[in-house]
Amino acid sequence: MLIAIASLTILGLILGWLLGLAAHYLQVGGNPLVEQVAALLPGSQCGQCGFPGCGAAAQALAEGRAPVTLCPAADRALTEELAGLLGVSADLSAVADQEPVVAHIHEQLCVGCTRCFKRCPTDAILGGPKMIHAVFPDACIGCKKCFEVCPTEGIEMRPIEVTLRTWYWPRPALAG
Repeated sequence: MLIAIASLTILGLILGWLLGLAAHYLQVGGNPLVEQVAALLPGSQCGQCGFPGCGAAAQALAEGRAPVTLCPAADRALTEELAGLLGVSADLSAVADQEPVVAHIHEQLCVGCTRCFKRCPTDAILGGPKMIHAVFPDACIGCKKCFEVCPTEGIEMRPIEVTLRTWYWPRPALAG
């Protein structure tokens, strides 16, 4: 019994050491620019840009396959920062600073169809079939996907109320 335990322990240590060596010597180096761009993007994985997530969008931006204005959640300052990092010029005429919003479901209008529930990329909507739904405001990213599919128009996009918990220091105006 002790021989079996000792042999499995030694085997585990040897294989772990070999895996560590393989990870060190056989690693595939990625593009550091992709990591920098991904760090700037919101990271909400909402898919509004046409890519399955912020990682794929960062890859496309770094390779020059997508414009720097692709992220609808990005404001003017973030778009300028992305353009500066990538060394491209950006047409910021279509980019507007948006007020952050969160979805609110009116209970008297909700019929429990689950269309909003299925479209939410961050699982911010609680509910099930034929039940009244509710929104977790902390998880909602304001992507408006639920708002677009609601058949009863029972979803409203409300600005985030300013409280001590949600207040943030406003960005300074850029000298133009």
